[in-house]
Amino acid sequence: MLEGDIAKGGVHPQAARPREPLGHLVLRYPIPFLALAGLAVGLLLLPVHRPELAGLVWLGMPLPNTLSNWVWLGTLLVGGTPLVVATARRLWKGRFASDVIATLAIVAASVLVQPFAGVIIVLMQSGGEALESYAFHRASSSLEGLLERAPRTAQRHQGGRIEEVPVEEVRPGELLAVRTGDVLPVDGSVESEHATIDEAAVTGEPLPRSCTKGDRLLSGTVNLGPAFDLRALRTSGESQYARIVELVRSAQTSKPAIQRLADRYAVWFTPATLLLAAGAWYYTHSAITALAVLVVATPCPLILATPIAVIGAIDRASDRGIVVKSGAAIEQLGGARAVLFDKTGTITAGRPEVERIVPLGGQDPARVLRLAGALEQLSSHPLAASVAREAKSRDLELPQVERPREFPGAGIAGIVEGHRVMVGSRSLVASELGRPLEEERRLLEATGPMTGRLEAYVLVDQAPAGVLVFADRLRPEAKGLAARLRSLGVRHVGILTGDHLANAMTIAAEAGITEVAADLLPEQKVERVGETRRRFGTAVMVGDGINDAAALAAASVGIAMGAGGAGVSAEAADAVVLVDDVSRVADGIALGQRMLSVARQGIYLGLGASIVLMGLASIGEIPPAVGAILQEGIDVAVIFNALRVRYGRGELVGSEAAEPLAQTPPAALPERAARAASPSSRDR
Repeated sequence: MLEGDIAKGGVHPQAARPREPLGHLVLRYPIPFLALAGLAVGLLLLPVHRPELAGLVWLGMPLPNTLSNWVWLGTLLVGGTPLVVATARRLWKGRFASDVIATLAIVAASVLVQPFAGVIIVLMQSGGEALESYAFHRASSSLEGLLERAPRTAQRHQGGRIEEVPVEEVRPGELLAVRTGDVLPVDGSVESEHATIDEAAVTGEPLPRSCTKGDRLLSGTVNLGPAFDLRALRTSGESQYARIVELVRSAQTSKPAIQRLADRYAVWFTPATLLLAAGAWYYTHSAITALAVLVVATPCPLILATPIAVIGAIDRASDRGIVVKSGAAIEQLGGARAVLFDKTGTITAGRPEVERIVPLGGQDPARVLRLAGALEQLSSHPLAASVAREAKSRDLELPQVERPREFPGAGIAGIVEGHRVMVGSRSLVASELGRPLEEERRLLEATGPMTGRLEAYVLVDQAPAGVLVFADRLRPEAKGLAARLRSLGVRHVGILTGDHLANAMTIAAEAGITEVAADLLPEQKVERVGETRRRFGTAVMVGDGINDAAALAAASVGIAMGAGGAGVSAEAADAVVLVDDVSRVADGIALGQRMLSVARQGIYLGLGASIVLMGLASIGEIPPAVGAILQEGIDVAVIFNALRVRYGRGELVGSEAAEPLAQTPPAALPERAARAASPSSRDR
């Protein structure tokens, strides 16, 4: 899976998943549909010629031997048993959740033959679980995504020929052939004279790396240039890519369980309810009274309203191009106190662009760019597209080229408007001129920093005409992002990158970020994320490359830049930004905060009303069936309140005037995958 796979099918179909047929939903969530059907059938079967029996339902008294009674009792036993068993298993594992009271009410209703009230509780509990499960149903696995991208075979030199062998058979010291576009199967050293490697997915370095014989390379990187020979240094299981797979597996299994919003309130509400029910039983000597307390105390504001608020926030996030995979993720976003960003492809564009044009010999910069752009239209080098794109952005008409000649891995030359023009590396141009470019280099360095940048020299009629300087640029929307995050209550904003410190500090200064950790390997990113979680409680990690996957899995919430990132990072993350706009991270945090605010309002309203009803039920004023009906009224109120997250007109906290996803032009497909498949490439 190459870098462009996410835009070509890794995540976008998830966002546009069609509605499932009703039959599929019934098969996936049978209990709420069973409870709803059983409740309706029982009501239809009430003997209309004996209305006094129907009245017994609302008074909470056991019905005589009627068909309605048997239907409700059967529904209660069949639908309630799986819920009771599931809750018991969670309690056995030490997971205390908000469904304990509902489970006790189901058991009590079954024992005391109060099936009508019991079926309503079954419907509420299973319905809440089904709503949440439906909203977050996904079939993605970060480990599957990583393993899918990993090479399964290698091209090994054997007896004067090349044979394809399983990558597990490669041993240190063996000579391998790496074709154009191949992902390196193992760690190794270059045996050919030249190689051009894209390391962005593994190290975060945005610019292609020009390698010579003896240079060491990591598995998981991509060959951008012509085929070359690689001497294996490690087996596939000991190489860098295998270590990243293991890091993701370890980060996922060690990630602590998150106590959900509803469960935090259930910690004190459940014991208080049980004490009140026990007191009602003691003072009234009636088990029915205790059941009535449990029924009206069933925390439906926690079971139903909170998931609906979460679903509303997730739906609204999808409108802004953010796919959130779980309710826990949107809750954690709302409480984020630290946000960490990868650099390359996350807060930068992730591709080299022409940063400046340095004219030489009195040449006009526009003419230098125009002549160079004409040649670069014919090149497949990663930097060539940037030159042509820059020329076109300045509305420069690019002339025809005669007799083009490519120098693999070094440059290109040709006749443009009668002039001999060459664009290439310093070594190629120096060789063409027969002298070192020391004076030109001094003039170049005087125009600005060169750390983390590449240059291409332009010759016109055998005279130096200019230098094109390439750099990875800060995304425009990233400039005010740190300030906006701080306005949302985020206390720590930092950068974690595998790129060099000088490059990272330059980008951080432009973005207004002061905390930078650079030259990090994937395992070191995981360590930094863990330290930040321990320091601030909730840490969000934002990245786009394979080298970010383990850190995304280890964070409280991992957010992948899916428009141009690697598929495995999107699979490992808890949320994916589908548009090429890193400021949507702040939108996600603002939505999480709004969701928490509205959900807490519903909880206060619902639990407050439940406490009043519990008091009345404890003195025998409310029978179980009536309590179930009243509890349903509370549900309706808190559900309507929760829907404000999705349909409310209020602006998001700290939100700027960003367009929704529907109005955002589709992001251009990433070019790195296309470059990886180029028939010939060069580095400059």
